[in-house]
Amino acid sequence: MKHLFNKGKDSTKPTLLMLHGTGGDELDLLPLAGMVDGEANVLSVRGNVLENGMPRFFRRLAEGVFDEEDLIFRTKELNEFLNEAAEQYEFDRDNIMAIGYSNGANIAASLLFHYQSALKGAILHHPMVPRRGVELPDLTGKSVFIAAGTNDPICPPTESTELQSLLEKANAEVTLHWENRGHQLTATEVDAASKWYSSL
Repeated sequence: MKHLFNKGKDSTKPTLLMLHGTGGDELDLLPLAGMVDGEANVLSVRGNVLENGMPRFFRRLAEGVFDEEDLIFRTKELNEFLNEAAEQYEFDRDNIMAIGYSNGANIAASLLFHYQSALKGAILHHPMVPRRGVELPDLTGKSVFIAAGTNDPICPPTESTELQSLLEKANAEVTLHWENRGHQLTATEVDAASKWYSSL
């Protein structure tokens, strides 16, 4: 997968896995990584799927309707890529914190839904429920921050509360942060995510 890796100053910190939204790339969320933890490794990945020339992490059939088969395949692909990257760049595979926005947040949530040891935790900006009717692995010890907009036209508030509920039922510690905004990534939610991360 096309990506970039910046080695951090402190190897005990989590490696920040940056996952962009539709139409973004591996450079998009780098400023975010610096705001959350300026000393951590950063692994920023570009989605392998194109929709009208825009990179994404998995296909969708329509707005808000995921191609479930492709989602499962791409989640597996990303998880295997993380195994290889940890070996290549010599970082702790068990200490990865995903930071995703929109489509990137959805693939990060999908990693949590499908693989118990894929992530240590995640910051999910405007995610949706990746799949319904599946049994999640035991996520004891995992911490998840969800940032959501009360007026988000793409990701209704019910998606955020349902995702919180599903993750909590799987024993994850979940914090849900609301912004009185739409689908955009705001400075205040990044600040809230950064404070949450610092408290871990």
